[in-house]
Amino acid sequence: MTEDLVCSAKGCGADATYQVLWNNPKLHTPDRRKIWLACDEHSQTLRKFLDARGFWKENVAIQP
Repeated sequence: MTEDLVCSAKGCGADATYQVLWNNPKLHTPDRRKIWLACDEHSQTLRKFLDARGFWKENVAIQP
């Protein structure tokens, strides 16, 4: 049984369509990737939040 993939944005319960990959260079090695899940509506919002802090690496579409 697979777990439902739900958007990580606060208060959002939509199905995730993207993995937002990031890392905090002060805490993680350069090759480490943390993952937030995002729906279509929040993929760019989460990216901008992380990018403003220098944490964002890439958004990857979740394959159905």
